[in-house]
Amino acid sequence: MTISGEEQAPRVLRVLHVEDSELDHQLISTQLTRAGLSVELQRLDALPAVLAALDERWDAVISDFNLPGYSGLEVLDALKARALPLPFILISGEIGEDIAVAAMRNGASDYLLKNNLNRLAPALLHAIDAAENERARLAADQELVRSKQRLHQLAGHLQTSVELERAAIAREIHDDVGGSLTAIKFDLAWIDRHATEPEVRQRVGAALETVNSAIDASQRIMHNLRPAILEQGLVAALQWMTARFERRTGIEAGLRIGEERLELPPGVPLVAYRTAQEALTNVSKHAQATRVDIELSLDSGVLTLEIRDDGRGIAPGDLAKERSFGIRGLHERAATVGGWVDLSASPGGGTSLILTVPLAQDAIDALDDATDFGEDHDSASIWGRV
Repeated sequence: MTISGEEQAPRVLRVLHVEDSELDHQLISTQLTRAGLSVELQRLDALPAVLAALDERWDAVISDFNLPGYSGLEVLDALKARALPLPFILISGEIGEDIAVAAMRNGASDYLLKNNLNRLAPALLHAIDAAENERARLAADQELVRSKQRLHQLAGHLQTSVELERAAIAREIHDDVGGSLTAIKFDLAWIDRHATEPEVRQRVGAALETVNSAIDASQRIMHNLRPAILEQGLVAALQWMTARFERRTGIEAGLRIGEERLELPPGVPLVAYRTAQEALTNVSKHAQATRVDIELSLDSGVLTLEIRDDGRGIAPGDLAKERSFGIRGLHERAATVGGWVDLSASPGGGTSLILTVPLAQDAIDALDDATDFGEDHDSASIWGRV
């Protein structure tokens, strides 16, 4: 590689040499120089000095096995305790196979015998390359974690923004559209009372029916945008939703509530309501079900909402659709309150969607070690939804 027409200077490798023999140190240095490597080789033999030197920046550590008062394995243990992805090559005048295997299992990059150092230079370069690749992988993993965190934060922000926008639109429909329709209804009613011609009254009656339908539609839209029923609690909202779903679709719907009075943190009722709303919408559109059951429970500080149907279930192709975002949206919505969503086939057919939200801190601590709250369990839509 050249830079500005000039050859790049060879890289100088900083190598810590843990060795009590100056002669062996010179032998190692000569071997590396003959191999064409540019190495800054620093020799230390006292264990405290070696441990202190490990806090400095090194490209690799070459260590003798037998040292005054300790062994090279203790240096390897110190590296491991510091979680340093630093190449470590063990060299000894004679080393048993069991010790060599133990060193490799403990994280040593390689081991060599002092009477055969021809492999030292390539072993050192290979170990350094492997360590640099490992550091790059760890950095990439950390960046991926940060990227996922930013993505979840963005998704949460978007969910919040959508709900705020929905609330604003609902208010505008109520104040502007609803008010205007109500005023028109009053005017039409006045005309109906004062009109004498049958044709006029007939047209007014038809107009009143249209206005009443528009008022009903605006109320339905407002409720879908911002469910006012939630002000009466999640239980009341689910009862209303279940009854309305059964009347509208003809699909038998059952609701089981574990506890009538639920004290839930802000945001949780809306997430649970939207999850049930999305699930029921997909049941009516795609499941070909004859019955759906909703169960809400609060146990040991964990809120669980399950929507289960007896429909056609989830086909393998449904789980492979890359551009299906229904379940992803539910995952992100649940994550805004520290929960998650599981989607699976029900025993005997059908689909089961479970929203789980730990509410108490002890419940969060108990589940945190065993559950990845932000895990994207699958990338499919629900019940084949695209």
